[in-house]
Amino acid sequence: MTEGPVSVPGLAGLRHLTAARIGLGRAGASLATAPLMAFRLAHARARDAVHAALDVPALLAGLPAPVLVVDSQATDRRTYLMRPDLGRLLDPAAAAVLAPHAGPYDLAVALGDGLSAQAVQRHAAPLLAVLLPALRAHGWTLAPLVVVRGARVKVADAVAQALGAAAVLMLVGERPGLSAPDSLGAYLTWAPGPATTDADRNCVSNIRPEGLPTAEAAFRIDHLLSQMRQLRRSGVSVKDDSQAAPRIA
Repeated sequence: MTEGPVSVPGLAGLRHLTAARIGLGRAGASLATAPLMAFRLAHARARDAVHAALDVPALLAGLPAPVLVVDSQATDRRTYLMRPDLGRLLDPAAAAVLAPHAGPYDLAVALGDGLSAQAVQRHAAPLLAVLLPALRAHGWTLAPLVVVRGARVKVADAVAQALGAAAVLMLVGERPGLSAPDSLGAYLTWAPGPATTDADRNCVSNIRPEGLPTAEAAFRIDHLLSQMRQLRRSGVSVKDDSQAAPRIA
């Protein structure tokens, strides 16, 4: 029995291009020790990401004011994981926080912990530092940022309605994978409301340094929002053609 990566022509080069587990070594019928321990570590990191709570003060320190903080109806992390429906609803107390800041606005931007609080903790502020100036330069009127604890994607629809925004951008931690425990997703919705479904949204996913870099993610989001404003809709009928769009150096 031998341990070590499988020796297949060309496989070593592929391992430098992907985080996928390919060409792993084995000992008899089992994984070799090193890849087995790496797998267990990745699994533990994914579990930790799902259960970690959002550090709101640390997040606020990196965001431009004003920022409003509200909760969903998922009162704790266990409830959030067991009752996805409650994470889609704003806590009744949120109305008093949001109402004084009602628009109308072109766009509301919400941030939620989702299934990986560390994704929002690490990547939301750098993304917004690039994206918000671009949106303002393109004429978008922006509502105050809103942080939602215990958030599922759909809770952003209620945020947009409370603030009187025509569209909403939700930045939320995506379900952790064994190679990406901190992947940030951006969900864009035009005219959000109670009847809005996932088919009415567009998504830019895997936003992180090892996935979709901040600058590229900001460009795609900005481009998609421009399409939505022009077409007055979002979802499956709006295609991301940002790769063909002209870019200013």
